Amino acid sequence: MAGHEIPEPADRKQVADPYSDPLTVEETRHSCDPAFRHGVVVGFDGSMSSERALAYAIGMASRSGSGLIIVHVANRLPTTVWAGCEPPVFVDVPDHRTEVLGLELACAEYLSEVPWVLVERGGDICHELEEVGREYSADAIVVGSTHGIVGRIFGSVAGRLARRAKRPVIVIP
Repeated sequence: MAGHEIPEPADRKQVADPYSDPLTVEETRHSCDPAFRHGVVVGFDGSMSSERALAYAIGMASRSGSGLIIVHVANRLPTTVWAGCEPPVFVDVPDHRTEVLGLELACAEYLSEVPWVLVERGGDICHELEEVGREYSADAIVVGSTHGIVGRIFGSVAGRLARRAKRPVIVIP
C-alpha cells in the first residue's frame, strides 16, 4: 500500500550479506562501548579470591588508563544432579547474585578510580570470560585462583582458562 510502512521487528537478527566481509558483520553484532575497548576483563563472583583479582585488575586498568569489564557468570548445573538421567544436560539456574554484586560494586569507593561495567553471562566460565575478552578486545583477563577440593577434582577455572585463552591470563593467588 502506498504511504504505509511496515516496521522491522525489534528482535530481528542481522543476516549476513554473502558478499560482505564476515569480520564487519561480526563487529556490528557485538557493539561494545569504545571506552572499554582494550580494557581489562576480570572474573568476579564475590569470593575472596575474586575480590583479590578485582583489586589487581583495578590497579592494572588504572595504570593503563583503560576500562574495567567485570564479568559474572551465572551458574549452570547438570540436570543429572536432580533427575539422575544419563546424558549430562545443562540447565540455567536463576541467579540473582549478579544484581546483588552490581549494587555492591556501585557502592564501592575503590571502583571510582576507573570506568567499569558489569557483564552477566551464563554458561561455562572459561568460555564466557574468553568470549567477553574477545568482544571487548581485552588486553588481559584477570582471575582468582581456586583453593579447595572442587578445583582439584574438576580443574580450576584459572588453569583451564590459561590453557585455552588467546590473550594473556593473570591468575591472582
